[in-house]
Amino acid sequence: MAKKKEAKETPLMKQYNAIKGRYPGALLLFRVGDFYETFGEDAVRASKVLDIVLTKRANGSASHIELAGFPHHSLDTYLPKLVRAGNRVAICDQLEDPKSVKGIVKRGVTELVTPGLSFNDNVLEKKANNFLASVHFDKNGAGVAFLDVSTGEFMAAQGSMDYVSKLFQGFSPSEVIYCKAAKKQAEELLQDEYITFSLDEWIYGLDFGYEKLINHFQTSSLKGYGIEGMDHAIIAAGAILHYLEETEHREVKHISAISRIDEDKYVWLDKFTIRNLELIFPQHDGGVPLIDILDCTVTPMGSRQLKKWMVLPLKEINAINQRLKIVEGFHQTPDLQEEVQKNLKNIGDLERLISKVAVGRINPREMNQLKKAMQNTLPIKTTLQNSDFDELKKLADQLNPCEFLLEKIENELKEDVPINASVGGLIRDGVDEELDELRKIAYSGKDYLVQIQQRESERTGIPSLKIAYNKVFGYYLEVSNAHKDKVPGEWIRKQTLVNAERYITEELKVYEEKILNAEEKLFIIEHRIFNELVLNAADYVTQIQQNARVLSVIDCLSSFAQVAQANKYVKPNVNDSTTIDIKEGRHPVIEKQLPIGETYIPNDVFIDNDNQQIIIITGPNMAGKSALLRQTALITLMAQMGSYVPAKSASIGIVDKVFTRVGASDNLSKGESTFMVEMTETASILNNLSDRSLVLMDEIGRGTSTYDGVSIAWSIVEFLHNHPDYRVKTLFATHYHELNQLEEDFPRIKNFNVSVKEVGDKIIFMRKLKEGGSEHSFGIHVAQLAGMPNNVVIRANEIMHFLEKDKNKNDTKQKLEEVPKANFQMSLFEADPRFKVVKSMLQELDINTISPVEALLKLNEIKTALEKKES
Repeated sequence: MAKKKEAKETPLMKQYNAIKGRYPGALLLFRVGDFYETFGEDAVRASKVLDIVLTKRANGSASHIELAGFPHHSLDTYLPKLVRAGNRVAICDQLEDPKSVKGIVKRGVTELVTPGLSFNDNVLEKKANNFLASVHFDKNGAGVAFLDVSTGEFMAAQGSMDYVSKLFQGFSPSEVIYCKAAKKQAEELLQDEYITFSLDEWIYGLDFGYEKLINHFQTSSLKGYGIEGMDHAIIAAGAILHYLEETEHREVKHISAISRIDEDKYVWLDKFTIRNLELIFPQHDGGVPLIDILDCTVTPMGSRQLKKWMVLPLKEINAINQRLKIVEGFHQTPDLQEEVQKNLKNIGDLERLISKVAVGRINPREMNQLKKAMQNTLPIKTTLQNSDFDELKKLADQLNPCEFLLEKIENELKEDVPINASVGGLIRDGVDEELDELRKIAYSGKDYLVQIQQRESERTGIPSLKIAYNKVFGYYLEVSNAHKDKVPGEWIRKQTLVNAERYITEELKVYEEKILNAEEKLFIIEHRIFNELVLNAADYVTQIQQNARVLSVIDCLSSFAQVAQANKYVKPNVNDSTTIDIKEGRHPVIEKQLPIGETYIPNDVFIDNDNQQIIIITGPNMAGKSALLRQTALITLMAQMGSYVPAKSASIGIVDKVFTRVGASDNLSKGESTFMVEMTETASILNNLSDRSLVLMDEIGRGTSTYDGVSIAWSIVEFLHNHPDYRVKTLFATHYHELNQLEEDFPRIKNFNVSVKEVGDKIIFMRKLKEGGSEHSFGIHVAQLAGMPNNVVIRANEIMHFLEKDKNKNDTKQKLEEVPKANFQMSLFEADPRFKVVKSMLQELDINTISPVEALLKLNEIKTALEKKES
């Protein structure tokens, strides 16, 4: 049966099915003439994603198949939509000219574009890396590798599952590959958050991975890259190189190194902390992450670099201070900083441009952009060299002028060029003699034809002689019937019209062939010269990648200086002490979101390992406890990124880990309660502490009963204070003011509160941190501010006053039993017969017509009636 069906297939569909069979799971774009077509299930999927018409076509006798397609020149419009919808797209092109072939045209897949592998500018996001991740699992942890094929960045790491999970959150890969045998571990780690693809088990082997890497880098070992011995990372990285081959990405010269993501080099930020502190993404719609405040970069690669710095703050003092010195250099010379930024704006995405050169995908306009980038690199180098700061001069020395390549592009490529290299009009005059000669023939041809026309007109005496062209028989001479008797005998008649006749001559035929051949030849020569230019540029990939890295650093640190100037940030003192001392610190995001005219209330925070290790902060909700916790962490992290900070002064002893347990981050959709999530995150903190950790805990224990909550919070604070190995700097915000008792029992615990001012029955938030614990939580006042119904607020107040009045009573159960009951059925007036008179007086009153004076008189009457009743 199968053979019979196959015999009925058209030759085209037979070719399609053979190619489709080699790329299972990929959506195949099959080039047919001027269209890319999709068939069968692919067509159904493509029509939905792209909103294009779904039709049917014959597939041999009595058989039909779904069809959907679009013009080939629309590929850049439709391909990004398919990839962003999570599809792997195989692009199948015609590998020979249909005009020169009899029968079916040879076709083959020229590229397999996946969410994690693309050079297409419309698929890629300018300000974000497009990482492909590979993960290899082990009993105790995992190895992971990240590659951005559009920039050539290749990184690897290995460690615990928590560490790998944190890296995934920080790098946000667009696609993740893993071994088919590790499907269960991959699902646990990735939680349906990423587009994934599984590979055969043999690809995830150490020998295979090691060989792939040393063959690619042409080295005998991996010691020079710092990953020798990191077996799981090597396996993951080797699988990425294999995946590149499998997806037809064979030009990979720009992937010139692999770097180790060294856990010892960067501050540990677990995935909860990255989320809670809103470093890259806001937690809620309309929120503003820290990166939106700090990112004033003007190049795409600068913006991508800054994202990496945000999730990987440094913990090496020298490296931090080197960045701070560069920021200081820009900060103190705003004219220089402005000059550098002006040139940076013209650089464009140098990193991705040079990667396109390496893989031979750069078009003529992009080559001109590369030239513009190099032209603007030179003044940046000169400006920095002329500065008074050694750190800026060092940066200048790292920039390569690439003068030969720059000169070559300037001399050979025209300013205004088409995108397509095969249509001509690319190369300047004077570059190639043959090209210049052919241009004269092709483009000066009209002048020559005019000369022929004038000469023949004079020779024959035919004043109305015309020379014209059509596709049927090329150039011809047209003579009106009035003069046809003057036509010379050597002219050959080709066409007779009503009023004229058309002739050709041997001279016209020779020249016609010369013109047409010239056009074809000059396109070929221009294309050849352009390709030679690309090959020349490919020799500079390493130098220009280096320039791109240096320029991205300049862009980031210049951005830090600009933000510091605009927001009055100061240079922090980053040192080796165990003290964090912030004077008049501010929250960098909240201060920018305040209404016009309102200023942020700054606060001092002093915390160290010896005297004030744990600060317990009490105060009502909405008073600013959470903001204070977050701003302390953000100021610390900004300092360790190399940025100035929002404070009057800041002395930051290096922190190696930052943990936060802030706010409810429920996983209710996954069946976990608020309390369970809170306890899991807290356990993760307590099990990963170090002597230089900074821990921020906000409202621990509120997900359970009050007594459980107080008990858990109390025991956590005791544990942090009495830890046998580490004195962990901790800010502990709580609404359990019972914890203020701890200060009396433990020497390194200090009580603070975020002050409020009571005015009558209302409170004003002062948002100022002051020493000492808070008396009570003002929760009822906050409920009132939030718009809680008045009768609920009054009842809560009644219960609170009763409980506070009897604070010394030890029997809690009895105390709760004695709370005055709320009898909502009983009317106020039925409760006391004295009010019956008042009730009838009020019922007779018409509020809509009474005047203010009458109201006062009526009020006096009611008062008098009550007094009479009492006496």
